[in-house]
Amino acid sequence: MKDWWQATFPKGRQSLVITDAKGYPVQIAYGEKGTGKPLILLHGIGSWSYNWRYSVAPLSKYFRVICFDAKGYGFSEKPLSRHEHQGHQLIEFERIIQALCDEPAVVVGESLGGLIALGLAQKNPELIERLVVVNVPIFTEGLPSLPMWLLAQTPIEVIQTIDFLRLAYLFAPIFRQMMALERRAVLFDPSILTEEDIYWISYPFIELPGTFAKVAEELRIAAREIENYQANKPNMLSDIQKNLSNIKCPTLILWGEQDTWFPVAHGQKLHQHIPHSQLKILPNCCHDASTGAFKLVNATIVEFLQKTNFL
Repeated sequence: MKDWWQATFPKGRQSLVITDAKGYPVQIAYGEKGTGKPLILLHGIGSWSYNWRYSVAPLSKYFRVICFDAKGYGFSEKPLSRHEHQGHQLIEFERIIQALCDEPAVVVGESLGGLIALGLAQKNPELIERLVVVNVPIFTEGLPSLPMWLLAQTPIEVIQTIDFLRLAYLFAPIFRQMMALERRAVLFDPSILTEEDIYWISYPFIELPGTFAKVAEELRIAAREIENYQANKPNMLSDIQKNLSNIKCPTLILWGEQDTWFPVAHGQKLHQHIPHSQLKILPNCCHDASTGAFKLVNATIVEFLQKTNFL
């Protein structure tokens, strides 16, 4: 099967070395297409740049589109556990923007990527000219799926053993079907997920050891954050919620009308808390909007940027 990076980006997969939140160098995989002002696409938890496969080419007609795999995801480096702390993704995303962009960018973040984007818009607003967030876990009360919960509860040592023994590779056909079931569950029309999609969505877990452990580690962090949020202990969710009104850049909020992970009411509440925001409900769309409603997502992003004089 043709390499997705090579087929999607003129220079294929490129790499960038940043210093992570713990001060260690880490290699980040990314691709870019198009010219003009930068537009950065952020994937969600357990995903990678492939999740934006339907947006790169359409948006690159207007922008320099940049996709990257967050540390531990996709084709980026998967360092051994360093006891990651809350907010490390935000720090690392900030450093990626600073390394790749010499001007403020449009940032488009889906799910966890949207949460990180909201945090950066508060922490370092001069880096973000326009903000688009999609189905964000900003008011969530728990991990949204059983497989996520199970991974978060499993000892990291067990996950690392699974990675080391490459059990996902040994049982690849079964694993691909398990991932297909999980991904189809967040699509309004599950039939749109092709065999090629399943191959690439599961590729890092099967072919790149360390992916399981890093995703499990991120889920543990997320679960701990939610527990602290519910117990009124210090947590990043509360910090971002308290500062939503400080986001000054024009912001577009996209929300799947049938999102069962994070309901539309969360999007409406987010819209109320961000002064310069617009809310667009996506009909016939569940959580995975970048796949399930890509045409409407892309068109709405372009329209928003035109109306806010960025295009």
